Amino acid sequence: MSDLTIEIPTDHTTMDVLKPRLDSALQKQFPGGLLKRSWDGDVLALTGPGASGTIVFENGKLVGRAALTPPASLMRGTIEDKITVAMQNAAVVDETA
Repeated sequence: MSDLTIEIPTDHTTMDVLKPRLDSALQKQFPGGLLKRSWDGDVLALTGPGASGTIVFENGKLVGRAALTPPASLMRGTIEDKITVAMQNAAVVDETA
């Protein structure tokens, strides 16, 4: 088993703004429904073949944590890259809005 933690700072102050941004960013990175997402309050639960994790807002950061087993653990680098990009895209404050 492989544990994964990703922390991305953000200037957003609540998960309310981040929820739709995270959903959209994760859909772009994981099209086709292989990564399942569900919200429980302000906690985003993620599941897929060999993977389970969460993304939460803590102390000004989006924090993603996951446990990976095969087959997901065999693709750890790809999964980590895609989740990181999605979290970074969600965390960016759109100053033109």
